[in-house]
Amino acid sequence: MVLKYKLKLKDVKLSDFKIYLFALFKAIIPKKKIKNISELTDFIKKKSAWVSQVTLYSYLKTRMGTRYVLMFDDDTFMTSVNKAKWNIYCISLQDLTLYTISYLKVFFNFQDVYKAEDIYETILNEELKNGMPEEIVSNGKEKFKNRVQKINWQTYYNSLPFNESALALYEWSPVAEELKTLDRKIVLNSMILKWDNIRKEFKDLIKF
Repeated sequence: MVLKYKLKLKDVKLSDFKIYLFALFKAIIPKKKIKNISELTDFIKKKSAWVSQVTLYSYLKTRMGTRYVLMFDDDTFMTSVNKAKWNIYCISLQDLTLYTISYLKVFFNFQDVYKAEDIYETILNEELKNGMPEEIVSNGKEKFKNRVQKINWQTYYNSLPFNESALALYEWSPVAEELKTLDRKIVLNSMILKWDNIRKEFKDLIKF
């Protein structure tokens, strides 16, 4: 049996209607293409921040349930959250930078792969002004240089390019170790799925 429901205007809340219109508008407007290094840098920064925060806070919310909001009044807990946030973001920037440059080299014959370090260091230097701890910045730069020295640009984009950031989410999330062990597969997959969406978006936007 087919159920019919006639929507009446009075049944629609104004706030819900605004959210619907915004989502619809956002979906239909064309997104800006990535045409140069500056725009690529902006894309890497914004998407890495989004993936890092969404996966971290979603995991914490799932694990804490109804205590989630209350925990944000706990200074000790918030210190751990902020430390986790910056560390996960630092590695996420690395993964997305290496992925995008590798992809450009393979499919767009992009030869200036040294730009990867320029992009990464530019973003980290900007984040210092936003409160990113100097120790995390310093360690991030050193680790990134080591990764660049070992990378195969021809294959990186297609060889589990976001494993490091997924592992960073697992390692740095301020959750008891015995609980994280149970969640390992779910936590890693949650990050990889978010990155899959970013990969699709990047392929649609790139116009180098």
